[in-house]
Amino acid sequence: MAVKASGGPRLIPGSGGLVTALRAVLSQRSGRWIGWTGAVAEDLPHADPLFEESSAREGFGLVPVTLTSAEKQGYYNGFSNEIVWPLFHDFPSLCRFEPRYWEAYRKVNRKFARAVAEKAGPQDLVWVHDYHLILMAWELKQLGVSCRTAFFLHIPFPPPDLFRHLPWRVELLHALLEHDLVGFQTPRDRANFARCVSQLVPGAQIRGGENAAKIRVGHRETRVGVFPISIDAVEFETRAGEASVLAKAMSLRQDEPGRKIVLGVDRLDYTKGIPDKLEAFRLLIKSRPDLAGKVTLFQIVVPSREEIPGYRDSKRYIDGLVGDINGELTRSGWVPIHYIYRSLEGPKLSAYYMAADVAFVTPLKDGMNLVAKEYCASRTREDGALVLSEFAGAAAELSCGALLVNPYDVEGVVDSLARALSMPAEEQRTRMQALKARVRSNDLFRWLDSFMSASGAGKEPQRAPLASSAEEPAAS
Repeated sequence: MAVKASGGPRLIPGSGGLVTALRAVLSQRSGRWIGWTGAVAEDLPHADPLFEESSAREGFGLVPVTLTSAEKQGYYNGFSNEIVWPLFHDFPSLCRFEPRYWEAYRKVNRKFARAVAEKAGPQDLVWVHDYHLILMAWELKQLGVSCRTAFFLHIPFPPPDLFRHLPWRVELLHALLEHDLVGFQTPRDRANFARCVSQLVPGAQIRGGENAAKIRVGHRETRVGVFPISIDAVEFETRAGEASVLAKAMSLRQDEPGRKIVLGVDRLDYTKGIPDKLEAFRLLIKSRPDLAGKVTLFQIVVPSREEIPGYRDSKRYIDGLVGDINGELTRSGWVPIHYIYRSLEGPKLSAYYMAADVAFVTPLKDGMNLVAKEYCASRTREDGALVLSEFAGAAAELSCGALLVNPYDVEGVVDSLARALSMPAEEQRTRMQALKARVRSNDLFRWLDSFMSASGAGKEPQRAPLASSAEEPAAS
């Protein structure tokens, strides 16, 4: 991400697993990452030299796409996050179907397509990431670019009854079908997409099973598959054994003597169900007075999209709810909720994973949710318990050991949380062994290999994929 600084603009390198994995494949294949800088043109008018220097260091090209303030407002804040995001997460009442947002979205997708067209050769693969750039393949075709394109959706895909709310539903479906490969997180998402195509695209022929299919419209055929994204499990296992992590985890435990620790880690977003989680914890303590003073919730909330009014309102509501619950339940020597509003990464986050007896992961809807997988990978002692929303994409993989809950059923959540807190050591071990094995076998690199292989790029290492994203890869 390019940011302003006192000595001039600078790049902040990304540290996430996806960024790390894509860096490796791009470097091996002399690829390019085409992405938004994260800043607006008015703030960073002369940032290109930064990306040229960074490209030389990284071993692959960084191609910045800069948005104006108006483009950011209409395309990113508007269409992407006030239409697609709420609709695809089952919140149609929060959508603002502004025609000007659609025009901004088309304009910016066209801008990205022009940036790709300048770099892509006929043998290249353009790998497009996420809902910000659904129109990419269609726009490339308009520019006469004939290279292969693959699209991966990181968020859920809605069922037809929800998708029909979108005024531009047919345009988005046709745009997705212009890709050679479209990947989804879960079989449910792939099935929702196929049903939408079947109902809204006349003449579409769909062949295939639960995890893979081919959709033909006229002479155009698109492969559709399921590729659940994951984490670098070995990295989390290794980090969990570092001395600094163990020391911090021990310190957290010592601050809560004789108590169980429940951990929530969520980005600030209404889809994460943070208020519902806090209310469930309140009900747990009120309905089980024996747990008062014996269990503490550490709730980490990662700042996100703070320029969008609705997110600021969510922050204020959560702040007030935490204060209300602590005011009601706190007793001498015990505060029931420790609320941490900041981003924790690397060893700091791993220490919380190591310290927690229970991971409390209950989004109302989530494409995947990597926190659940990170917690399991970090449990080197094969103990602990995972309470996981059935509406998280990760539930499709982690049902082997997690306690699955309906986050809207507060009493059911409370019962599962109480069960997790009292789970015998042998049951913890059996469940966590299954969870760790699943995360280890389906790690980030298997996801990457399976997607690249399905796209055809895995068989052609000499080709240079271009990863196109709405955000610059150096973002943290």
